[in-house]
Amino acid sequence: MLLVPVKPLAAAKSRLRGAHADHDGLVLALMQDTLAAALAAGPVVHTLVVSPDDRVARLAERAGAGACAASTGSLNADLRMAAELVGRRCTRAAIGVLPADLPALRTSDLEAAIGAAEGRRSFVPDREGTGTTLLLSGRGLPLDPRYGPASATRHIDSGAHRLVGSWSSLACDVDAPADLAAAASLGLGRRTGLLLGEPTTAAAGP
Repeated sequence: MLLVPVKPLAAAKSRLRGAHADHDGLVLALMQDTLAAALAAGPVVHTLVVSPDDRVARLAERAGAGACAASTGSLNADLRMAAELVGRRCTRAAIGVLPADLPALRTSDLEAAIGAAEGRRSFVPDREGTGTTLLLSGRGLPLDPRYGPASATRHIDSGAHRLVGSWSSLACDVDAPADLAAAASLGLGRRTGLLLGEPTTAAAGP
């Protein structure tokens, strides 16, 4: 089970404002391409978008994901709430967190990282090595999300295993225009690529 948190559109991806005239459309395209790649991953049984935004929830469900409206005002609290809800329903499920801003994500990269975790509580750092993209609880282990500044260090300090591998598309989250350019160099998913007029790659999702 993967949890994909998305802020309300009015507050989402503030550092990307100005990168495209249709800011909400860009945020939604990033999410849809991320979901497309995640939903195709063999080890991912279900994907749940965690967001209080009705438009986000509708698009998530249209893509084949579930939606949860947990909204405490804290990302970590929202994720813990969603993880507890999932854990009560699926006691044997391993739970992970994937950000909704991975427009170049390749399913094969996600599958490789999940396999490398080998059931351990683990995480994948972002391109800079300071943030976190994928966080995995491992079977029977708490998710214990520690997102925020220097989340990679926070997750290491909490006992999570740092995963290292050649999964560049999984490490390439998009917070600022420079990140968007880096993602484009890897090949964008269909919706983000069409919106930005950039080449797309089938490997980054249908």
